[in-house]
Amino acid sequence: MSDVSTGTTPPDDQTDWPRVRAMTDAEIQEDADNPRTTEADWNDAVMRQRGVEVARVRTRGPNKRPTKEQVAIRLSPDVLAAFRAGGPGWQTRIDQALREWLATHSATR
Repeated sequence: MSDVSTGTTPPDDQTDWPRVRAMTDAEIQEDADNPRTTEADWNDAVMRQRGVEVARVRTRGPNKRPTKEQVAIRLSPDVLAAFRAGGPGWQTRIDQALREWLATHSATR
């Protein structure tokens, strides 16, 4: 029998398949060999494929500042390149540049 994730089932499989097939959903959910996971079980979880780390569970902490609104805007390629050239934080720098412009200009025309 082929199994994509582990290869093949070893020939010494001693599973009592008739008993497994006869189990109810409630019996399966209360299986002591397979307890339910909790949120704490997933803290610092790492996903590996063929022994190579491909993902790590990360959560974002609470916002320390008022939340911003996500929008899509179109900017000239040269303007965007100039802000991105400054490295991480380029979106915050664009936000600050717009704030400075608003301080000296009227937003309505």
